[in-house]
Formats: sequence, C-alpha cells, structure tokens
Amino acid sequence: MGGAGIKVSEPVVSFRETVDSESSQVCLSKSPNKHNRIFAKAASLGEEFSVAVDGGKVSARDDPKIRARYLADNLEWDVNDARKIWCFGPDTSGPNVVVDVTKGVANLNEVKDSFVAAWQWAAKEGPLCDENLRGVRINVEDVVLHADAIHRGGGQLIPTARRNFYACMLTASPRLMEPIFLVEIQTVEHALGGIYSVLNKRRGIVMGEEQRQGTPIYNVKAYLPVQESFGFTGELRQATGGQAFPQSVFDHWEIFPGDPLGAGNQASEVVAKTRARKGLKADIPGVENYVDKL
Repeated sequence: MGGAGIKVSEPVVSFRETVDSESSQVCLSKSPNKHNRIFAKAASLGEEFSVAVDGGKVSARDDPKIRARYLADNLEWDVNDARKIWCFGPDTSGPNVVVDVTKGVANLNEVKDSFVAAWQWAAKEGPLCDENLRGVRINVEDVVLHADAIHRGGGQLIPTARRNFYACMLTASPRLMEPIFLVEIQTVEHALGGIYSVLNKRRGIVMGEEQRQGTPIYNVKAYLPVQESFGFTGELRQATGGQAFPQSVFDHWEIFPGDPLGAGNQASEVVAKTRARKGLKADIPGVENYVDKL
C-alpha cells in the first residue's frame, strides 16, 4: 500500500529434536537449595514408537498394563519399565516419555507432578533450538529428596528436572529431524531425466517409477525434504519443458544428516539459523551449564 517496500522472509520449516544413542554418563542436577538430587539418562525410542504414538496405538490415556503389554510385544520394551512410564510430552500426548527406573525411593509419588511439568516444558523446547522433541526417552535412575515436603516443592524440582533432561539429551548424541514430503510426479518418458536431476540437486530420493498401462504417462514417487521443496515446482517445470506435474504430501520425519553440535555441517547451520530467528544466543549451551558435580 502506498509504495511501501515489502520484505519477504525465507519460509519457515519446523524441525524436531531427538537423540541417536544412550547418554554417555548419568547426569546429576541439584535443586537450588541443594537438598534434592536427580540422576537420569536419555535414550532413543526409535521412529517405530513415535509412529505408534502418532497413530494412536500408544497413548497416555491407555491402561498402563495393556500399554505395557503392547510395548513389550511389539517394540521390545522391558515390561516392568513400560508399566512405569510417568508421562508423555509435549502436551501430555507427544512421542517422548519419562520412565521411572528407580529402586525404592521414598516420597517419589509426591514429586511426580514436578517431573511431569518439567517434561512438558522440556519436550516443547529442546536444548538445540527450542523445537519440539521426538522419540526421546528419559530414564530417571535415582532421586534423592529432602525429608521435609516444604524443601521439595515445584519451585525447587521443576527447573532442576528440566536442566537434567537437557543434560541427558546433550550427552546422548542429539540430532535434528526434518519433515519429508512424499512427491508424486506425473510425466512423460523423455522428461524423466530432468526430474531426476532436479531431485538429486535437492536431496530427493526416488522410490520408484511406473508407466500407466496403455498410456505414455509415467508416475514417479520420491521423498523430498520439506526444506528443499521451496521453488521445486518451478524448477521442475523448467527442467522438463512444463511436462511434469508434482503433488506433495507430508509423509514422515527423518534424522537430518550431520552433528548439530559440530561445526561446518548442514545440521549445525540449520540450528544456528533457527536460533537466530528465535532470538536465542548463537551458541548451544554446553552440558556443563545443566549438570552439577557430586
């Protein structure tokens, strides 16, 4: 309006944060008053678990015994661990869990609410760039609590548990996950070369091609990262003389190649850009910011 310049920002892609292995150490965090201690480790749940949660096969509302049986039979969980899932997150229903693997800790049920609240917070804003978590499991291994209830309230335990969850993730090979489109392209035979070259440039993976019986039309199916999909249609039409017609639909999440904690790779660049966009400090806080010495 009135000749004002329009500044167009880059399209925003939401990512997920996950872990690729078990924590390399047990992480200890002490509460601000130093009277309570939390010991925990992180581990990967795998994409199968996340898909089961997304599809409603596993949820926070299930009967714990029935859910434990399903996890033991289908996803190779230890049935005792599966019965002790404290909570899912984010929003109490996401594909991330906190599991109580402690032995004989007194008053633990009284502080469960604090752990649940901390997990909702941590699972919504991961340690890499404040994105939602996906496929992360926290094993609470031990909790030392003050005997007096007034010294182990939410104000003491919620920030402590959240710090601990972040430390666990940072010691368990944290990774970024990106959304992937399933692209179906209708085209003719002589345009196939152009399609392949455009997909290769954009990290696309061709799943297969088949010719429709009795017609010259080919159907090509490919996976294409959402981040690489901007401008894809235009480039495809250019490369094939307007003889390729793509349709994209979200299909799954996949681990982004590269270590986000390293330097000079695509994953760390994406994390840096996302942190800058959200107004966070440029550097990811190290584990030493979240753990305490014994």
